Amino acid sequence: MSGTSIDGVDAAIVRTDGERVLGFGPACTVPYDARLRAEIRACLGKPSVGRDLVRRITERHVDAARLALSRHREPVSLIGMHGQTILHAPAARLTLQAGDGAALAVATGIDVVCDFRSADVAAGGQGAPLAPLYHRALCAGLARPVAVLNVGGIANVTWIGDGDDPVAFVAGPGNGLLDDWISARTGEAFDRDGTFSAAGAVDRGALAALLRHPYFRAAPPKSLDRLDFDIGAVDGLSLRDGAATLARFTCEAAGLAAAHLPSPPRRWLATGGGRRNPTLMKGLAAALDAPVEPVEDAGWDGDALEAQAFAFLAVRSVRKLPLSVPTTTGAPRPLTGGRLCAA
Repeated sequence: MSGTSIDGVDAAIVRTDGERVLGFGPACTVPYDARLRAEIRACLGKPSVGRDLVRRITERHVDAARLALSRHREPVSLIGMHGQTILHAPAARLTLQAGDGAALAVATGIDVVCDFRSADVAAGGQGAPLAPLYHRALCAGLARPVAVLNVGGIANVTWIGDGDDPVAFVAGPGNGLLDDWISARTGEAFDRDGTFSAAGAVDRGALAALLRHPYFRAAPPKSLDRLDFDIGAVDGLSLRDGAATLARFTCEAAGLAAAHLPSPPRRWLATGGGRRNPTLMKGLAAALDAPVEPVEDAGWDGDALEAQAFAFLAVRSVRKLPLSVPTTTGAPRPLTGGRLCAA
């Protein structure tokens, strides 16, 4: 899959029956080059993607799949291809993930499941987040309740209690705004090691303006697109103060999200690129008033987890098991989904 950070394609191999996680294989990342990343960004929010761009995105998925397969000695029976999200507008019943599942199946000789979100959105669900059922499987041996906070381009939270169904929704911004701010002013892709955000001062007025977004007052289930927030509120701030303010925005949004959970988690586990930013991790612990651990502390691989999730969901799809439930996407009932492309 490629997430909302738009940095490349992650691939991971997992052994699963779609209900249990039985083992892990290798994982890898194939980065997007600067030109491809810029062309994807230019298409964000549009309802269609040109054929050439789809082809090039698919080629990177083929590269990632082949690299993972080359590191694995056992046969692989199925590939889940999430693709690159271009548009996510569930209120309009629209979602678009770019990538050609049939071409990936032909290139690898392995059946591919793609188009994971459309069925949920068409039924009136949010179409996101979709990883929570995988989070539930991973948490099988952990004391509950547990919260998994995925800080990618946007941030998702999954709460797993003692009942069958997790509670999940998009918490708000993740790394996306901070990445955009740093990229526009330094040419760097992200705030490496939280250096810029740690060196700045939070602008309280700009932060308050950001937190007034009506999304935070809405009850879950809810989701949003990467473009639903923008960095206009911090225009005019210095590089470091803007970075500090945007990092704090991500943390405060997570704190607001915690108020919607059924009960306080015993444990917060952070995944996604944000877990590598010390400024974000410190700020999240303060906003949540609880320790926040990287998922590696639970024995998981935070770099591979999202790709693993779509392998898991691909198996659920071919078994006609639900990919989403009312408490994760607001779907009217447990829904399966995905489209099978035979090799």
